[in-house]
Amino acid sequence: MESRLLSESSSVFQHADPYAVSDYVNRHVGKHCIGLSHTTHPQASLSHRKLAELDLCRISYGGSVRVTSPALENVYHLQVLLSGNCLWRSREKAHHLVPGELLLINPDEQVDLTYSADCEKFILKVPMQLVDSICDEQRWARPAQGVRFTRNQYRLDELAGFVPLLSMICHEAEVVDSLPRVQSHYSQIVASKLLTLLSTNIRYECLGSPNRGLAPILDYIQRNLKLELSPDTLAAQACMSVRSLYVLFERHLGVTPKRYVRQRKLERVHACLSDRSCAVRSVTEIAVEYGFTHLGRFAETYRQQFGELPSETVRNSR
Repeated sequence: MESRLLSESSSVFQHADPYAVSDYVNRHVGKHCIGLSHTTHPQASLSHRKLAELDLCRISYGGSVRVTSPALENVYHLQVLLSGNCLWRSREKAHHLVPGELLLINPDEQVDLTYSADCEKFILKVPMQLVDSICDEQRWARPAQGVRFTRNQYRLDELAGFVPLLSMICHEAEVVDSLPRVQSHYSQIVASKLLTLLSTNIRYECLGSPNRGLAPILDYIQRNLKLELSPDTLAAQACMSVRSLYVLFERHLGVTPKRYVRQRKLERVHACLSDRSCAVRSVTEIAVEYGFTHLGRFAETYRQQFGELPSETVRNSR
């Protein structure tokens, strides 16, 4: 996982003064202060890239360090622990993060993190404005106090497809000829993925009681195919239990909600790839846009459904 989250081409500091690295982070990633152990001689390293509104950062201080901040103010920080360990303290609790865990820090939350000497992190900075714009576009109700992620800690294996997406945006950020429009497109996908994978205080559109039937749910799916439409998400939208949702789909369509959503997403991708007027930069771009981050698996599923690979659809349409 680590090798795919920013390469050496994004390196800004190697074997550097940790205070110089901290100063750079203050200017580009988030306001903070660091406290170093006097018994160590750390050698810090940092890689950094911009991707539209997002900042991607890979950081290691090379020694034990405590990072504090009263609040991040107008950004969300998503942090993935790559190696070592990190103690996160909040007002209510403390938790030791280990590799393969993700921490989400809200703008109004105090930052208090203690890195081990061998700790390395990948940090994604997401501005509030981007999150708000996704909510407005989807007509999701935002609380007056702002969007807040109500759960801070996750294991990466809980978040299907998220690590491949992070790897993909890191690669896109490092592409020399990457277009601003494409970068903005990817940043919106990342923000949408976060809002649908992680727990938030957003009130989603409710499709009504189960007695209204399947039609409103199918309409919602069709209008939101670019989102992460998990059974839990659909059940919440429809104001019913996940079990009732499965019963409804099996009774009327003979498929699970997950399979139905995947079929509709594949059909939309196929329609885009078949349309010569559709402005598609690559098969990868359109696949990621609709949530297919495991590209090999996507290509095989696509071939099974349409009898040809995505690249063949593009070639035939031209």
